Amino acid sequence: MAVETLERLLAEHPFFKDLKKDYLSFIVGCARNAFYKPGEFIFREGEEAQEFYLIRDGKVALEISFPGKKPVIIQTLESGEVLGWSWITPPYYWHFDARVVEPTRAIAFDGKCLRNKCEEDHSLGYEILKRFITVVEQRLQATRIQLLDLYGAS
Repeated sequence: MAVETLERLLAEHPFFKDLKKDYLSFIVGCARNAFYKPGEFIFREGEEAQEFYLIRDGKVALEISFPGKKPVIIQTLESGEVLGWSWITPPYYWHFDARVVEPTRAIAFDGKCLRNKCEEDHSLGYEILKRFITVVEQRLQATRIQLLDLYGAS
């Protein structure tokens, strides 16, 4: 049985597909394994965004809360997906709630550590931003679809 090192797990995750091995070696120090139980919130809207997560197994619902109403699920994230991009843009606060639906294993990245590494190596920073812009676009599309479902297209 092969030992699961964080660097190997990062290399196998779709988010880091084709990222240079040197970059993976450079950023692995910002990563840690994490586990979350169903019903647990990984983060809440308005809290400081200090990390992002590569989901290895499980399901996490991205939700928007409304006073006096049930939360609206914007998107449910699963294995191979990325959770959280607010750590990358000031003022670094979450815009959604992230609630665990099924037991979830993830790799959590310290956002400040990774921002510092991207400042040290702007080529790495560009590679990370290219990957995150896709995540942002997916979230915007998911939000758009939910708004159409909620309010209907006229």
